Amino acid sequence: MLKAVLFDMDGVIVNTEPLHQKSYSLMFNDVNIDVPDSLYASFTGQSTRAICEFLVDHFKLPLGAETLQGIKRDHFKYLFENDDELDLLPGVLDLIKDYHSNGLTLVLASSATMENINNIFERFHLNPYFVAKLSGADLKASKPHPEIFENAAKAAGFKRDECIVIEDSTNGIRAAKDAGIFCVGYDGLHSNDQDFSLADLVVSDFKDISYKNITAHFNAVLAEK
Repeated sequence: MLKAVLFDMDGVIVNTEPLHQKSYSLMFNDVNIDVPDSLYASFTGQSTRAICEFLVDHFKLPLGAETLQGIKRDHFKYLFENDDELDLLPGVLDLIKDYHSNGLTLVLASSATMENINNIFERFHLNPYFVAKLSGADLKASKPHPEIFENAAKAAGFKRDECIVIEDSTNGIRAAKDAGIFCVGYDGLHSNDQDFSLADLVVSDFKDISYKNITAHFNAVLAEK
């Protein structure tokens, strides 16, 4: 029986990807590196720390990963406060309210920093619906490592086979599956170049995974096992 839903944030709850892309692009320019679109797409779902560590190694940068993180963070903070593109994804607030009102336990499991998570949750008044918020930036390993979803299931207080994950990235889906958790792949407008082949279910409209629909689908899958 489905008891808990573990949400990713960027690309699932809120459309921060354009702001992240702009802030990364500004940071790339600041340190004079050229990051192809295909390489940038492979970063989706990873923490900023992991991405910056990769960039330092890949481009043999004389700067440390923490310095890159700081540059990117400053750009993102400015854009967060001044860019008008930031908004919740269509239908996600209705979905969150639907799950919450039907007694599902909700946990946020994002690669974003806790500062960014808290800013988003306060801006869009999401705190009342979630029992816990986990940041991958606080963990040693970033997605696709399964640790964040293993911890999120523990935070929800249920077994992994009583949970589902909603993710929009290749790395996040792989993390969920490696954690042994049913995964819904959300193929939204900003899920560019992501691989959904490992997901148990792929949707592009949150109405398709309303409480009624997802519980019916989840129970049917359990019955087949």
